[in-house]
Amino acid sequence: MFYVLFLLVVLLDQAVKLWVRLHMIVGQSIPVREGFQLTYYQNTGAMGSSFEGYGRYFIVPAIFAVFIAVYLLRKGRLNGVMLKCGAALFTGGAAGNAIDRLLFGRVTDFLDFGRGISNLADHAISVGLLFILLHELIIDPLMKKKNKKLCY
Repeated sequence: MFYVLFLLVVLLDQAVKLWVRLHMIVGQSIPVREGFQLTYYQNTGAMGSSFEGYGRYFIVPAIFAVFIAVYLLRKGRLNGVMLKCGAALFTGGAAGNAIDRLLFGRVTDFLDFGRGISNLADHAISVGLLFILLHELIIDPLMKKKNKKLCY
């Protein structure tokens, strides 16, 4: 499941970014519905254009995150669907943006909700982190508490 979701995120992210690069020009916006448009932006920083010009520094941590997740998965340390999905989404998004940084020196952003421009990889990273936090802060403690009661 981890590998399938990871690959799905990377491939979908790269396919949509390729479509944007081939069919739009930088700065062009295509209205989709009120409050949402596709706007082609080349981001040299991180999510939300933070750390503008320093995006290349995120390549190594992204690759490292993928290797750590695969290592933890193989060692049986990623237990539970939510934790595996969270790790796959997070690392798939990180890998998608790292590919852009390696190939183009910047990340293709295009999702414009009026509060900054992002891409699918950015949202996969955010949802992945949310899943990991939910697992670690709520699900895992509840499971440990449940298992503790079963021991008595």
